[in-house]
Amino acid sequence: MRADVQWKLRWESELELAEHVELAEFFRKTYGPTGAFNAKPFEGSQSWAGARPELRAIAYDASGVAAHMGLLRRFIKVGTTDQLVAELGLYGVRPDLEGLGIGHSIQAMLPVLRELAVPFAFGTVRPALQKHIERFGRNGPVTVVSEISVRSTLPHARTDLPPTRVEDPLVIILPVGRPISDWPAGTTIDRNGPEL
Repeated sequence: MRADVQWKLRWESELELAEHVELAEFFRKTYGPTGAFNAKPFEGSQSWAGARPELRAIAYDASGVAAHMGLLRRFIKVGTTDQLVAELGLYGVRPDLEGLGIGHSIQAMLPVLRELAVPFAFGTVRPALQKHIERFGRNGPVTVVSEISVRSTLPHARTDLPPTRVEDPLVIILPVGRPISDWPAGTTIDRNGPEL
């Protein structure tokens, strides 16, 4: 990790409006190159796209926000089992800092994950990031699973779209308070809410 990057853990209720504005701009610039639709949720001062995080790991350098990862505790349904997790998402790295990586974000979050006493951290990523995630998984106790359908609600109810969507992303599981062998079996996950 670069020596000039400092990670700060911030609870959502601690963020000031100026910080939301700065984060929204960061996400527009980070997600915009992947498609204008991906930057659209971050118009104005909105610094979240789906579910709103309760805790954020934010990396700063002399140019402002360098990287971000959000956390939200929730129960998901894995197969037929309700499972408490800390969902990790809303991940981004400023393009000029390639190599700051998801591993650094999770390392910044680990002490809080342990403090929150959640059994697992969970997240999903696009299949296009498979090589990146597998490389990260070799350096720690992360399990990457494919061929699992994940159902989420849309962040806003709309009359022109169904209220839920089903995707087949890569699922990332990080044991925190229990071993990976305790993760429930199942080929479906229901978030029971919008993606983080």
